[in-house]
Amino acid sequence: MNKITQTSAWQNLQAHQINTANLHMRDRFAADGQRFDKMHETLHGMLFDYSKNRVNEETLNLLCMLADAAGVKQQAEAMRCGEKINISENRAVLHTALRLPLDAEPVMVDGENVLPKIRHELSRALAFAENLINGVHLGVTGKRITDFVHIGIGGSDLGPQMVTQALQPYHKTVRVHFVSNSDDANIAQVLASLNAETTVFCVASKSFGTPETLLNAHAARTWYREQGLPEAGIARHFVAISSDVNAAQNFGIAEDNVFAMFDWVGGRYSVWSAIGLPVMVAVGESKFRQFLNGAHAMDEHFFTAEYRRNIPVLLALLGVWYGNFCGAAGQAVVPYSHNLRRFPGYLQQLDMESNGKCRTLHGEAVEYHTGGVLFGEEGVNCQHAFFQLLHQGTRLIPVDFIVPMRTPYKIGRQHRFTVANAFAQAEALMLGKTLEEARAELVLLPEAEREELAPQKEFPGNQPSNSILLDELSPFNLGMLMAMYEHKIFVQGVIWGINPFDQWGVEYGKVLAKTIEPELSQPRDLQHDTSTCGLIEYYRRCQNLK
Repeated sequence: MNKITQTSAWQNLQAHQINTANLHMRDRFAADGQRFDKMHETLHGMLFDYSKNRVNEETLNLLCMLADAAGVKQQAEAMRCGEKINISENRAVLHTALRLPLDAEPVMVDGENVLPKIRHELSRALAFAENLINGVHLGVTGKRITDFVHIGIGGSDLGPQMVTQALQPYHKTVRVHFVSNSDDANIAQVLASLNAETTVFCVASKSFGTPETLLNAHAARTWYREQGLPEAGIARHFVAISSDVNAAQNFGIAEDNVFAMFDWVGGRYSVWSAIGLPVMVAVGESKFRQFLNGAHAMDEHFFTAEYRRNIPVLLALLGVWYGNFCGAAGQAVVPYSHNLRRFPGYLQQLDMESNGKCRTLHGEAVEYHTGGVLFGEEGVNCQHAFFQLLHQGTRLIPVDFIVPMRTPYKIGRQHRFTVANAFAQAEALMLGKTLEEARAELVLLPEAEREELAPQKEFPGNQPSNSILLDELSPFNLGMLMAMYEHKIFVQGVIWGINPFDQWGVEYGKVLAKTIEPELSQPRDLQHDTSTCGLIEYYRRCQNLK
């Protein structure tokens, strides 16, 4: 198979970038009054505007040819049908199956239709959540559960926490908390506000062996015991999401309260499964099913729409255009929604853990940049932080603006002000400000002062952005938004010829940590580099250990 860089599509894009490098977006808009009409898509309450990009129709056609040369459609179909496209782990990749409707065709893995198991576990988890919400599941002393603490890390934490926070207007009766960090401040601060009699803990770990998660789970169990509650009550106050039922039972969790995980769903793609239990507890069954329906709607669009009208494909291709042909230094994602403030953190893992690879599917060194540096923060706050670099810095950093059009809170003109700022920032990044325009703004100043200050107020502009508008931040629309980015990342992985569904780089540091931890508390012959040895010895001195 030819390398993607050897295809005519890749080489034509290289030549096209050279030929169009000096075109400014403000000139493109001036030359085409229909640019927005041609370069936006709508889908079930979402508007995707990509007109503020350094592209024209030729660029987009060439990028679609690149997707075709990489076999995006074929790989998408292989994923949808349950083929084992995660070849380094010999696994299917079926997060899309988690949100299929009841009338869906069977999805086969190793000769078995996986949909009945998916529906069974989803029904069990939703029923448990409803029992907490409705006061059916009581604590060991007969009191109603008021608080639910989800203990996980990585994909078992970032997605559920972000979604729970994003859907705050839909919360029911049970307060939901998250513990993920092994730093004891995290669990200490959560436990400080809880009553053991009215709290349920959820331990989320596929293997029931994740070190950080088990560390916090044992701390929670110790705290429970210290509150004077009976040992037998652990079964009513702890549940698990895991593939290892026996390990969960050995911890004290009842078999009926262990919800299954599947090996063909990676952690960062798992919020649609029982890993989404904290979301279910927060918003209830009906809203969680709407969340799944939104993701499925985006799946259907992704699997059926032609490249040129396909929102996740276009988003992916624009990222490839900037990262591989225009020298972009990273990608900013800015939700203009306080409830979406955790979305950039969730997306960092989804994107950077998936596509942060330097080897192809077949182990060859890649010859081009793969996953980029993704960062972001909620707007309007970040306009007073890193936006200076976006406007006047020397690096090319495309931006995704995510903006809900309606708010459930309706306090003053806050929402209108926030939306206006999102639109204004996208326009300012695109237009920039010429030196002549800067001088004109300073016409009242003396000429010498004006000439000195004007260059400081010049903005180069031509900075690309996408605007992703949601009618409202509903469970359905949030599901669509998240699935859109999942598919974007998949498409980029296909084009780069890498595996977005493994994460071997994460494991190496974990192995070393297992060696270092006992060395921090016991005298050992250290077999590390001099820097690491020095750090270990300094820690021991700070702990008064010899």
